[in-house]
Formats: sequence, C-alpha cells, structure tokens
Amino acid sequence: MKEFFEAIESLFVNVLFAPLDALRALELESWTAANIINWLFMLIGFVAFFYWMKELKKFNDNNEENRDPKAHSFLN
Repeated sequence: MKEFFEAIESLFVNVLFAPLDALRALELESWTAANIINWLFMLIGFVAFFYWMKELKKFNDNNEENRDPKAHSFLN
C-alpha cells in the first residue's frame, strides 16, 4: 500500500507539477515571461466579454426578449 501512495506522489511531483516548477524557475529570470500565461487568460476573458456584450446588444436591438414583468415565473 505504501508503494501505491509513493507512486501517486511521484506522479504529481515529478510529472504533473513539473511545468509549475519550470514557471517558478523562470520567474526568477523574467517576470514578464513567467506571467505571459496570465496575460493570455486575461486577453481571452476580455475577448469573450466583448463578444458576449455584442451578442446581447444584437438581441436587444432586435427586440427578441420578452420584457413583460410576468415573463419569468420567479418574478411573480
């Protein structure tokens, strides 16, 4: 049973966390290079936000939404 848990430890420490160790080492050399992944996630989030707002405006301009106060059952 001990070998099973040591295998799990080895998997996580030596394989799955290796990219994070590389990022930690890279951060000491270049903050910008280490945080590029964060900037990419922020960029994806902004693009998704603006796309969603554009779609909402399109539906709003087409008057497709039922704006009657009783349109939703939870607004009784």
